[in-house]
Amino acid sequence: MNVWLLLGLLLLLDALEDVAGQHPPKHKRPKEQGENRIKPANKKVKPKIPKIKDRDSADPTQKSPSIMIQMMDRGRFQKPAATVSLMAGQTIELRCKGNKIEWSYPAYLDTFKDSRLSVKQQERYGQLTLVNSTAADTGEFSCWAQLCDGYICRRDESRTGSTYVFFIEKGELFVPAPSYFDVVYLNPDRQAVVPCRVTVLSAKVTLHREFPAKEIPANGTDIIYDMKRGFVYLQPHSDHQGVVYCKAEAGGKSQISVKYQLLYVEVPSGPPSTTILASSNKVKGGDDVSVLCTVLGEPDVEVEFRWIFPGQKDERPVGIQDTWRLIHRGLGHTTRLSQSVITIEDFETIDAGYYICTAQNLRGQTTVATTVELS
Repeated sequence: MNVWLLLGLLLLLDALEDVAGQHPPKHKRPKEQGENRIKPANKKVKPKIPKIKDRDSADPTQKSPSIMIQMMDRGRFQKPAATVSLMAGQTIELRCKGNKIEWSYPAYLDTFKDSRLSVKQQERYGQLTLVNSTAADTGEFSCWAQLCDGYICRRDESRTGSTYVFFIEKGELFVPAPSYFDVVYLNPDRQAVVPCRVTVLSAKVTLHREFPAKEIPANGTDIIYDMKRGFVYLQPHSDHQGVVYCKAEAGGKSQISVKYQLLYVEVPSGPPSTTILASSNKVKGGDDVSVLCTVLGEPDVEVEFRWIFPGQKDERPVGIQDTWRLIHRGLGHTTRLSQSVITIEDFETIDAGYYICTAQNLRGQTTVATTVELS
């Protein structure tokens, strides 16, 4: 046998021994285009947990995004921070998205119908612009969208915005007060505020009693300091009475505020406590008679009076005069005495009957009556 033929047979036998015991290859059909794009089914994949977006949160107390933006230099806009500091004299422009926007701003700007303030409603947003700003303009600026059904509108609490703006003015650490002396009434059933607000966010503010001279600590329990309101007496009582002032320190400078007289109020809040009294309940024809309606109430709560009297339908001429004054009733207790008197001259038959007085304040109304007869 040819030597070369024998060597070839030996190599063939060795190759057959190497593949012995292996599974024969499966028949494969030609691959279609894109067939291998499917991942093998036995590959382990870590399951992904979907992220819950903030706006999908079920927490009803979550604060909605602000609808307010502030115009910056060169036509840029950004959402204002909770507090913004600007130099006095600068212009501030705020916008709130919506086709019916209402605004709130420091009451000082409303008191004199200040022409420096402009509030406009554009097609897609409300716009507030304040020019030539001063330290007195320091305060809260806020907006909200209105939800309207016909002529009835209500505030949309999910679409609001606000920022507190400090207008820094040289020589003015405190927001200027309208007078050099003010009165703060201490009512036992509500908070009282000494309105020492500053124009510099970093200012340190302290409260002081004039006599005896001492600092009154804001301990966080009885008294706290709120930069947007001033010193807040959480539970006022008669021991808090007296004259106080505030002191502010910032940038190595200090300033004293105006003085505040704290007066304790003994009359509880509520509808007017009203009495009525006639000068005489039996009157002769031709005499003059007067009927007095009196209210003792809180010093800072105004009272309005309305009268119903027998000659009213006949347009009987009468005189009506309303007055009020503060009275001190010992131990520093102060109340407001409000009175209305109706006077009828030359009493006639048509004047006889019931005289009805209704006194009204912000907390309700009280009606009292008395009779005046012809004797």
